[in-house]
Amino acid sequence: MAATTSEDLLSIYDKAPLNGRYWTSFVLMSGVLVLDFFDFFLIAFVMSVIGPQWHLTYGEGALILYGAGVGAIIGALVFGSLGDVFGRKMQTVFGTLICGLCAGAIGFLPTGAWMALAVLRFLVGFGLAAGVTPALTIMVEQTPTRWRTGLTSFFIVFASAGTLVASFTSAILLHAFGWRGVAMTGFVAIIIGILVWIFVPESARWLTAKGRFAEAQAEVARQLGLPLSRVPLPTVRPVSQPQASLGELFSVNPRLFWQTLLIWGGSASAVYGYYLWGPTIVSLALKVSPAVAAKYFIYVSGTGVIGKIIVSMISAKMGRRMLGAIFGFLTMVFMVLAGYFNSVLVGGFPLFIILIAAAAFFAEGGFANLAPYTVEQYGVNLGSRSSGLGQAANGVGKIVGPLALALLAGSSNIIAPKATAEAIFPAFVFLAATMLAVALAYVFLGVETHGRAMALSHEASAGR
Repeated sequence: MAATTSEDLLSIYDKAPLNGRYWTSFVLMSGVLVLDFFDFFLIAFVMSVIGPQWHLTYGEGALILYGAGVGAIIGALVFGSLGDVFGRKMQTVFGTLICGLCAGAIGFLPTGAWMALAVLRFLVGFGLAAGVTPALTIMVEQTPTRWRTGLTSFFIVFASAGTLVASFTSAILLHAFGWRGVAMTGFVAIIIGILVWIFVPESARWLTAKGRFAEAQAEVARQLGLPLSRVPLPTVRPVSQPQASLGELFSVNPRLFWQTLLIWGGSASAVYGYYLWGPTIVSLALKVSPAVAAKYFIYVSGTGVIGKIIVSMISAKMGRRMLGAIFGFLTMVFMVLAGYFNSVLVGGFPLFIILIAAAAFFAEGGFANLAPYTVEQYGVNLGSRSSGLGQAANGVGKIVGPLALALLAGSSNIIAPKATAEAIFPAFVFLAATMLAVALAYVFLGVETHGRAMALSHEASAGR
């Protein structure tokens, strides 16, 4: 009798319909994205209030904003490695709890405590990456190949939904409860972390790659609602198991390694640059209140959500690689235009917001494509680490984007309209250049993953 392989088990799993258990995991992991990104972006609206009140310089403001980027780099690399060794589920839970606790604690800070705020923002970024990195990986691995391109792209919609919720919450609550009340809403993420712990299963693909066949068999049977006797139990041990070494990401395929850094780092620089400084730019340059600026950014957040939804609909037709290149180039164009027309009004409405919304459509739509693409390229053995590498590059982008405006304005300048106006155009040209790098990385370094089953071993994925 022929030996039973991992493919025999996973082929049944891969061909199964999407049932209630799958959608429960999808909804809860989507909640992780919504609330973790909600916590991350709340600071943009808090800063639009406390920046002038606390008399923060550009340098102090940038340290607060890009401190989360440093935390995200460390969190992504650490929890990406832990996710391949110990599994995806509990790393998601721990990261989400850290993010929620630290984001909510910001509301208790005394006035002027900008260094303590920077520390908490570091921990928020750490928790965000620690939660999102394995959450993305587990959804890519749980989704059948025939549905994977569209559904995992749609999954990333909920990151923008978190930004949209942050915009709505700030616009509604800033007047009523002040910045402290807005910050304390960050505690809500704790609830979703507990629900993930209770209801979301471990990745059957990861269990199989680790050689934990009995657990993988039981997980597949439970997920599909089948008796255990109808689910194959593999007997062929894996050639290699997921480890913790980040160096494998480079040694397996250097081209994918550099591509991952470019597409994640470039996209993040642009997106976090305009989101984290955008409300302050609008508030000061156009002389409107922080609450009004928050309302304007509802349009930007909403357009980003639409971009991701559209990508989830067209990615299976266009393929990951072509879509990424086109969206990267179009983001570059609109970023340059937004920087150039930063103070123009059209019928009383800021043209800057219209153009940033257009850039958000393509940049955030591009995130819906590139986030699962990274995990798909490397396979299960390196899945969490590859997601961690992408999130680490994302963290670099969280630093580079906000830092660009601060450096171009002069980090010692007090945040003020004159300094803002002088820095906007060169900063946005720089951010546009990062999106050009994204487009070129897809063209010259990318591979197509649409319709291909995920490889268990990195040896198989390296041979593509």
